[in-house]
Amino acid sequence: MGLQEDFEEHAEKAKTLPENTSNEDKLILYGLYKQATVGDVNTSRPGIFNQRDRAKWDAWKAVEGKSKDEAMSDYITKVKQLQEEAAAAGAS
Repeated sequence: MGLQEDFEEHAEKAKTLPENTSNEDKLILYGLYKQATVGDVNTSRPGIFNQRDRAKWDAWKAVEGKSKDEAMSDYITKVKQLQEEAAAAGAS
């Protein structure tokens, strides 16, 4: 399986992560996803009154400069980590 297919598969798996996945982890995934699919940030930072979109923009900006392949690989690793954490939490 190629990296693109593996990435797309894990993007689907990310949708099934538990509701209690932290916002911080969700933002990391968002930033890596945008970097992998769009590239570097191409919009201006949302205003102070739009905290949610501003946090998402900041998460994307934090991975600026990563190659598409590197962002996809990091995304896959992060989804796997969150799945393992969720499985461990469910088992306890």
